[in-house]
Formats: sequence, C-alpha cells, structure tokens
Amino acid sequence: MQKIGEAKVRLFQKKLLEWAAAHPRPLPWKNTRDPYIIWLSEIILQQTRVEQGSPYFLKFAEKYPTVQHLAAAPEDELMKMWEGLGYYSRARNLHAAAKKIVEDGGKFPDTFEAIKKMKGVGEYTASAIASFAFDLPFAVVDGNVFRVLSRIFGVATPIDSTEGKKEFSKLADLLLDRTAPGKYNQAMMDFGATHCTPANPKCGQCTFSAYCVAFQTGRVSDLPVKGKKLEKRLRHFNFLKIKTGEKVVIRKRAEKDIWRNLYEFPLIETDNPAEKPEDLKTGKGSGGLFLKEIPDLVFQHPKRYQQLLTHQKIIATFWEWEAGEGFHIDFSGFLTVDQKLLGKFAFPKVIDLYLKDKILPLKLF
Repeated sequence: MQKIGEAKVRLFQKKLLEWAAAHPRPLPWKNTRDPYIIWLSEIILQQTRVEQGSPYFLKFAEKYPTVQHLAAAPEDELMKMWEGLGYYSRARNLHAAAKKIVEDGGKFPDTFEAIKKMKGVGEYTASAIASFAFDLPFAVVDGNVFRVLSRIFGVATPIDSTEGKKEFSKLADLLLDRTAPGKYNQAMMDFGATHCTPANPKCGQCTFSAYCVAFQTGRVSDLPVKGKKLEKRLRHFNFLKIKTGEKVVIRKRAEKDIWRNLYEFPLIETDNPAEKPEDLKTGKGSGGLFLKEIPDLVFQHPKRYQQLLTHQKIIATFWEWEAGEGFHIDFSGFLTVDQKLLGKFAFPKVIDLYLKDKILPLKLF
C-alpha cells in the first residue's frame, strides 16, 4: 500500500464530502440520531440490498417504533414480519438484544464498546451506530468501503484475509474525518453503493479518477481481491405435506441449524435426491416418525424447488399425502393447522415458494 500523507488524507476527505453534497441519497433511515432506528436499519441491511431492505425497515419502524415495542413483540410475530428477508439469525439476535436493553433499564448503549457487546452486533455495525447516532470517531468498513479503498489506493491484499482486514481497517481509520465521522461514513458508504459499484463503476465521471490507482493502471475490475472461494454444501430436504381434512401438519424448527424458529412440514433429509417414496426410509429428521403411519408409502404429486443460501444449496422435494379426517398425531412438537391459516406462520423461502407456487417447480424427476 502506498504511503498516504496528511495532505492526501485531507484531499480525500474534501473530495468525498463534496461528492456526497452533490449526490444526496435519500433513504428512510437517514437524518436521524435515534440509535434504535439506526440499529434497526443496520441489522436489516446486513447482507441485504437497500432496495430489498427498505420496505422491511419501514414495516418494522412502524410496527415497533421503540426498543420497548420490539422487546415486547411475540417471537412468531417477529419472525413472520422478517419472512423473506433471509439470514433469520439477525431477527433472533435483534429480539434478544432489544430484550436485554429493556431489562437493563431501556437506555440504548451510547459507547462503541457497549454497542459492540449487543447480540448480533459486530465491528462494522457498532461503528455505524456509534458514528451516526453519537458522532463518535469510528470508521465503518464494509463491502462498499473495501471496494472504494482498494481501488483508489491500489490495495491488492485479499479483503477476506486476516492481513487484509487489518490493513483496510487501519487505512479507513487514517482517512476518517474526525470532525464529522457520521457524515463522512455515510458519504463513504453512499459513494461505494452508487458510484464506485462492483460492476460498471462511473469512472469517467469520478472525482477521484486522477488519483485512483485502479483507474490509472487499468485494474478497476481486478480490485478488490478475494482470496477464498466459497463452496456451498448441498442438502436434500424432503418435506411431507400431510393433509388431514382441511388441516396440515407443521412444526417449529428448534435445532441449531438454518431456519431456526421458522415453521416447516415434517422433514426427512437424505444424502441424495429421493426419486421414489421408498428412498425416504434412508433419511433422517422429524418426518421419519410419520413413515410408519403412511400406508404403503403412497404419496401424490412430488414437487421440487431449490433455495440458495450463503453456504448451502437446498434442494427441497414436497411429498403430498391425503391422510384422511381420522388421522391423529401423537408426536410431540407437531401442530395441525387449517390450511387457510398457513399464511400466519413464518416459513423458509423454499416452503413459501411451494405454498404460493409462483414459480414452476424444478423438473428434476
């Protein structure tokens, strides 16, 4: 990394803030110093595009205008509100942190160290809340910041390496405008999100083009550098939609696994795709309890969908069975609910797709 003197730091700050003043980015969580609202927006926007997260933020801010309202929310209601946003551990952590704040007197933490101790809050989120709400001098370092700093200053150290994280954190702290950290951090994030974008950045009209190492050396598309290649785990989920009269069988996922606290149909996970009902006998999961109850394993209309997660690819097959009105459940943890009321429960996206049937099932049979 090139050596950066004080004059260059001041020039960078000046140009960045001038760009921000000329390119305002109105967002519903801006122009507030309420740490609760800022925290809510930051958690919702983790791993989420602004376009997708904004409607959720507005919905949550209206439903739960204070941390006390959020803490008092029933868990099922909160998870249903979060449905479709993904990364559900964020919702669980949000709820737990809100309850802890209320238990401790209801005052939102106002120091970086105290904010960082909140469940689900890391270095970046703590820096964002501390600077936006309390104007504390902590630089935010997220994907946008990695990209901007990597390109402008020609940093090729992998951003997902320990060395890279330390280097970028040090550089971000050096460049931070301590007279207006919140304003500076917001400008940096907006610049990365709307101008110095991953694809098709606006280099031809960039205030930094004369100083940007990546632009001057033709390496814009090469920076930032990622060292690790993510490999997704493939999992085969078989959901048993068991209908008894107008009711269907569901359960809440309680295991320390994906989708915890969401609802699902009885599940059998197999190592390979189940091509016929008999293949389910080799699987494991809550649905196995029902196999002995289903005569001759006769299912109807198997349908298959997929859902991509950060570290996993889920292939979900739905096996439908009409159990008849006399079918009784004797297994703990299962519910029978009216099929018309399924919309009140929070399901994983792949089950929601099946229920709404808005896309064609994958033709894998």
